[in-house]
This record gives sequence, structure tokens and C-alpha cells, in this order.
Amino acid sequence: MAPTPAPYGSWPTPITADLVVTAAVRLGELAVDGDDLVWAEGRPAEGGRTQLVRRAADGTTTDLLPEGMSARTAVHEYGGAGWWVRGGVTWFSEWTDQRLHRLAAGGTPEPLTAEPERPRGDRYADGDPDPDGRTFVCVRERHTGPSATDVRNEVVRLSADAPSEPEVLVTGPDFVAAPRLSPDGRTLAWVQWDHPSMPWDSTELVVRDLATGEDTVVAGGRDESVSEPRWHPDGSLWFLSDRTQWWTLYRWVSGADIEPVVEGRGEIGVPNWVLGSARYAFLADGAVAFARRNAGYDTLSVRGADGTVTDLDVGFSAVDQVHALPGGALAVVAGSPTAEDGVHRIDLPVEPGAADAPAPRVTTLRPPRDLGIDPAYLSVPEAITFGSVDADGASRNAHGLYYPPTNPERTGAAGELPPLLVMIHGGPTSSARPVLSLGVQFWTSRGFAVVDVDYGGSTGYGREYRDQLLGQWGVIDVADCLAAAAWLAKQGRVDPERLCIRGGSAGGYTTLAALAREDTRFAAGASHFGVADLEALAADTHKFESRYLDRLVGPYPQARDVYVARSPIHQVDRLRRPLLVLQGSEDEIVPPAQSEVIVAALRERGIPVGYLLFEGEQHGFRRAENIRRALEAELSFYGRVLGFELPAEEGIEPVVLENL
Repeated sequence: MAPTPAPYGSWPTPITADLVVTAAVRLGELAVDGDDLVWAEGRPAEGGRTQLVRRAADGTTTDLLPEGMSARTAVHEYGGAGWWVRGGVTWFSEWTDQRLHRLAAGGTPEPLTAEPERPRGDRYADGDPDPDGRTFVCVRERHTGPSATDVRNEVVRLSADAPSEPEVLVTGPDFVAAPRLSPDGRTLAWVQWDHPSMPWDSTELVVRDLATGEDTVVAGGRDESVSEPRWHPDGSLWFLSDRTQWWTLYRWVSGADIEPVVEGRGEIGVPNWVLGSARYAFLADGAVAFARRNAGYDTLSVRGADGTVTDLDVGFSAVDQVHALPGGALAVVAGSPTAEDGVHRIDLPVEPGAADAPAPRVTTLRPPRDLGIDPAYLSVPEAITFGSVDADGASRNAHGLYYPPTNPERTGAAGELPPLLVMIHGGPTSSARPVLSLGVQFWTSRGFAVVDVDYGGSTGYGREYRDQLLGQWGVIDVADCLAAAAWLAKQGRVDPERLCIRGGSAGGYTTLAALAREDTRFAAGASHFGVADLEALAADTHKFESRYLDRLVGPYPQARDVYVARSPIHQVDRLRRPLLVLQGSEDEIVPPAQSEVIVAALRERGIPVGYLLFEGEQHGFRRAENIRRALEAELSFYGRVLGFELPAEEGIEPVVLENL
């Protein structure tokens, strides 16, 4: 049947807020333990906790953690690598008290570290057992005072079997990550960095002879970001570095020069907002498998021992974890534009690069949820490049993923163009993710066009593009979001009078900054836990990001005038567009005061504004009921502002808007 004309935004769709959260999981780290696989699942329906799932060789799966426990660390506040496994034993950081626990096969979790003496206490992450399994090394974040910046980050060693006093191995650097023991247990490698650098700016890779205590800086330093050190079974140390502008793969042997393993354009590395990234894995006979991003999409590839690189035709556009399985296969966490993330096994041909080699065989071990919807409702993104300008008005290009409105049963009314949602990723050092997201399809299936903008400063396009945001946060990102909307409107794809903008965290800041421009073309916006006052953020945030703004804006307080000029709270006289603000009550990264100060200013000026505070939520909403309410409130907000009706059958609770 021909689709029925209906106003954009009002289209009925099976992709409801309930579907977005029903049986939803966020797949995290993956680990190989002999013939078993273990992975992490963030489960909104269980209060947002992180469950660990073990899959045995026979295909049976078991939830490892008892009800009420969550394997999630608060190191760096963003966490990651909060658990590790070896020989059937799991060690994990329990969210509620951040104590390390040991869980033997068939047993119950037993604490290995002491109860916290202070409200913030000690936090642990990124562990690596030694070869004999008697001890492990990990990162400890020790909170020494009442402030979120009274923190000492160290590498420590603990007993793997019983409670013990941690032995401090590395202390002094502002931050440490990825402690890794050599195959013989005699050498420790780790990554370290100091303020004001972030891990994607400047880090060092250090190795220590544990017998002599002698340290060697292998790589890194000023303007080189090194990550993911991993010991090869032959004793060489492999790592990722952007010394040639792209995060690619290198190898080091003591006494020899560093050798590039994979060269060329494309990013194997990712910005280490969270610990535990795994973008490459060793295969047999000197081969290595790796994921590399170029032009917004990931490719999974294999480099043979002879240096030949073969791209694998496996149908994934985003790959987050790459691990080697016994027998030469791979295990990955990956997704595509039409499938959410899953855990997959990839069996490789004996000679992947041979002309007559068969295609890799993909077996899904942990499938994405069965959405039960017609694929015709799914909008597939188009990678776009469009013209923008820098701070001086010079021309440059920016990037994004464009999703057209898609619904097999509806089309726009005659002469009508769709409204546009400009989505802005967080970070701001991050990127748009080209994998099926019901959080995007929720909008496109209702008649919205969406563009997920990879503004200057985003990752996946090389260091030069990433560094465009240095000193220019609130300028380059805003310019690129405005340019994306203008480019799509000029092409006749979207309605130039119904351009909206939304983002969370750093994306929330860009939303507010874009709405505060005198020349803004946006009709409305939604800020999810966004920054309104850069000065307040510089003064009231956690250690990991406490000097982040030094490079994005300028050193504080020396550059105070820049902080004031770019803070939306000081530009409220230019905020004339309706705004919805969504905030978690326990957000340590962007505290509620940031949202409340902008809401109060808009109330006073009579600007239409809505505000929802979600009790118990931190930085990013994890509970199903809150994710559902946030989506429906935002849809209701756009309906009222843009003038379309909501589908009556969904029973959406209208959001309260003041001054409208």
C-alpha cells in the first residue's frame, strides 16, 4: 500500500520509548577465558546495573553476579575495565562500595579489599593477573579528601586469592592506565600522563624491570598519545600511537627501534574516556586483527606476518572489542546500521588475503535483541562531508551521519519538508557511532531527519582534525552544527524553519551555545545534563577532567574572559528559543547546579523552558523508566514547539513548559 501523507513528527511508529528500553542492554567489555567468553551487559531494566555473563564452549550462558551487585568501577568517574577473568575466576569492582571482589566458579563473591574509610574511598580498575595467577596488578584511584580532585592514581599489586594490603608499584604521575605484565611476569608496562593533558593528548608508555626497578620510557611524550599496550607471546610490546597523525599499531623490542606494524590513514585507537579498550588482537604466526575507523565507519582487518592487510567482509560498521579465540578465530562486540551491538565469533580463512579465500564465517553468540519490527522502519545513515568555517572564517570541512525520515506507512504532507534534529555527541572528544540506535530511530520513524555531527575535535579523522577544537570549544563545534543544518536545508532535505538541536554533557553545552548565537537558525533545543557555566565547570568537577578546559578553552583563571564570553549563562539575553533541560540529581561530572542556573535565568526572562530532574541518576541515564520519560518528554516538547500532534495510542505524558 502507498504510504499515507501525514505531518512530519506525528507519524505513528512501533519504535516507541517502551521499545527503546524494553530488554535493552549496553554491551561493554569482552574477555576470553580458555574456551569461555565473558562479557558485560548494562541493563536498564535492572536499575542500570552491569551484569557479567559467561558463555561456555557448549553455548550455555550464565549470569555471574547475584541480584543487587553490579560490576562497575568509578575510576575517572567514567569507569571501564571494572572486571577481569582468569581460569574460571572473576574479579570485579562492586558499584555500591567500589570494593574489589573475587568470584570463583560456582561460588559467591568475596571482598578482597577493605571497606572504604572515607565517603569516596578507593576505586579499582583495569586489572591484569600475573602468569601464575597468584597476584594481579591494577589501577587504584585513592580519594584522599573531601574534594573530587583530592585523588591519587596508582598502579598496585594485590593477592588474587585473599584480602591483602595493596602494594604500590607506580605512583607520582597524575594518571595511570593499562598496567600489563609480560608473559614471564618480569616486566610491567603501563601508560601515564599528567595535567593538563588528557589521554588523547600526550601520554607515555613506560616499562619497568620488576627485578631491578629500572624504568624505560618506550614511547610518547609531548603531543603523542599512546594507548593499549599489549605483550605479544614472543616478548615484544605492541601499542597504539598517533605519532604519524593516526592512531596506528607499533611494536617494540627491548634494545631495538620502534617498528610500525600497520600504517596508513584510519584510526585503530579510540579516545580513552573509559578504560579497557581492545581494538586489536594477536593471531597465530605473527598475524594481528584490528578495527580501524575511516570516514566515520569501522573496518575489521587482518595483517598477515608478511605485512599484507586484508579487510574482512563481515558487515559491521562499528567494532568496540576485538579478541582472539583458541584455534585462530575472533570474538568481537560489533554492530551495523541495521543491527544493534552483539557478541560475534568470526572464523577466518586459512589465508585471508588469498584470491580464492572463502569469506569469513560470522556466528552470533550474543544476538542483539529481537525488535520485532519491519526493517523498512530503519533509517540507514549516509556519511556526509560539508563546508564549515574556522574561528577566523576560513573554509574547512566537517563531517556527520545523516539519517532521513523513514516510515513505510507514512510520508510527508504535500509541500512539507521534515524537521531536523541536530545531534551532538558528548566528550567533546568523541564521535558519532554508525550502529543501529533506537534512540535515533525513535525520531526518524516519526518523520524527523537527524544529523549526528562529527564536528572539528571529533575522533576518527586523525589528530589534525581532533586538534581543531583546542582553544576553540564553543566556536568550532557550534559552527559545524550550524553548518550541517544550513547545508541540509540548502539541499532541500529539511525544513529551514524547523531546525532543532540536542545533545548531552559536552553536547548539551554546544546545544546551549548554539541557541545563544545571535545568528542561530535553531527553533528549539534540548540539553541533557549540559554545561551552562564554564567557570563553574572548571571549579567544580572531578580530577580526570579538572584541567580538560585548559586545552579546550584556556588556562583558568588566566583566560577567565574567554570562559565568561563562551558560557551560555552569560548570554541569556540572546537565548530566545524554547529549551528543555534534563538532568540527573547525582551527576558528579556536570552537577545539577549547571542545569538549574540556566533554567532559572530563562524563567526570569520569560523564555519557554522545561526542566526534569531525575533522582538517583548520574552522568547519563541508566534506569529504564528515566530513559523512557526523557524520550517522551522531549518528543512532547518538540510537538508543542513545532506544532504537531503526538500519536494518541502511545499515551505520552506532556512535558510541563513554562512561559509558552
